[in-house]
Amino acid sequence: MASRQSASTSTQSASTQSEVKALLDSRVEACRAKDIDRLMSLYSPNIVYFDCVPPLQGFIGSDAVRRNFLRWFDEYEGPIGLETRDLDIAVSEDVAFAHMLHLDKGNVHLSKAGLEEAWIRSTVCCRRSSHGWLITHEHISWPFEFNKEGGNVVMRLGP
Repeated sequence: MASRQSASTSTQSASTQSEVKALLDSRVEACRAKDIDRLMSLYSPNIVYFDCVPPLQGFIGSDAVRRNFLRWFDEYEGPIGLETRDLDIAVSEDVAFAHMLHLDKGNVHLSKAGLEEAWIRSTVCCRRSSHGWLITHEHISWPFEFNKEGGNVVMRLGP
């Protein structure tokens, strides 16, 4: 009997992971297409979003996050080049989190810095409700290297 419960739990976990992966895939597709309405439909109204850019407290609520995404979309002349790598998803019944790397291409600020692309880190927290999975928290970062002058963001790293 125990093995049946384990198999059932394993099947539910795999199904939940597939649901969360589909949410994250939709997020990347909406970003690439700069489809703000589709993208925002994946986020909780109470989203807390920590980005690479100020403010320190992040962007809180869907209106602030929408404005930040629109600002980010404007940094690309065409579609956003975004690839996901090293995706790792952990799930429970109604809560999930994932961390991954994203390869960002086409940002005008990258080209001004002499870069064609840069890897960023992403952590995403999700909660399931009666309406399905929504992103409740996201954190985007670049590695930071301390030195005698204080420190610098390290953008020339790769996996």
